[in-house]
Amino acid sequence: MTEPKRPMAEANGISALLNQVLGPERFPVKVAELALEYSQQRFPKSPITKVHGATLPCLEGMLKPNKDRTRWLIVYDAAVTSPGRTQFTIAHEFGHYLLHRELPGQGEFLCSTEDTAGWSGGVRAMESDADKFAATLLMPFDDFRRQVAGATVNLDVLGACADRYGASMQAVIRRWIEFTPERAVMVVSRSGFIQWSWSSQTAMKTGAFFRFGRQTIPIPEGSLASSPMRSVDEREGITVPARIWFAGEPDDMPLREMRIVSDQYDFVISLLVMPDRKPWETQEEEDAPGLESAIERFERRGQRPLR
Repeated sequence: MTEPKRPMAEANGISALLNQVLGPERFPVKVAELALEYSQQRFPKSPITKVHGATLPCLEGMLKPNKDRTRWLIVYDAAVTSPGRTQFTIAHEFGHYLLHRELPGQGEFLCSTEDTAGWSGGVRAMESDADKFAATLLMPFDDFRRQVAGATVNLDVLGACADRYGASMQAVIRRWIEFTPERAVMVVSRSGFIQWSWSSQTAMKTGAFFRFGRQTIPIPEGSLASSPMRSVDEREGITVPARIWFAGEPDDMPLREMRIVSDQYDFVISLLVMPDRKPWETQEEEDAPGLESAIERFERRGQRPLR
């Protein structure tokens, strides 16, 4: 039985080659050109031969073979106007090509924008792997750490990283949260309600995360995100009591809240950063019946807010 390919190892291997050939200032990755050239060199009998945009109702992108599987095609949704989202979609489909196309019974890959809660665990796992590959290829941790080393991270610093990697702010913020030792939480909201959130490991360990069930979670009163000046960005952040967002925090715990507003997609991205504290016991499960953590929900539903 063939051992499953590891998404981050595949992406890091390609990054090492790009560093060797193009040097450390090679960003942003020209992922469409890379997919064509790399697949031709490594898999000349079944390469990717075209990457293009088309009308794709309810789809972010697709990876499709010809009849005898000797040529592969990547298609992204041409209606998406964000270059960062398109970049990530192409990298995601390239990940499917490298990781999953040879799996038994696997045909074309149709990557939907819809809720994937009803999909099988295997499909969700493949989507997660393709996302990990894309994020690692476009924003490798070693380079990202160098960009933020010694800085007090705020949305201006992360915005510079978004420019460097040709990525969306959502993707960049979540990528930073994946490696930062700080207690950091990203919250994406629309019309006064939280759509989804992502917490760093240190934030998770101290209970700084949101639980989602069937109910909606409103943006808390007194937060910057709830301010009447919702159309104004606050990239460096203001200090508010952490208890506004997380009731279990001590009374004197400060929280730095930053915010950017997307006119195009009608949502607010909030970045919350708190000083460290010792892990504490979260509420018992009976205190919140039928609820699950934000990360569990994120993985189960197969959502891909990275884009």
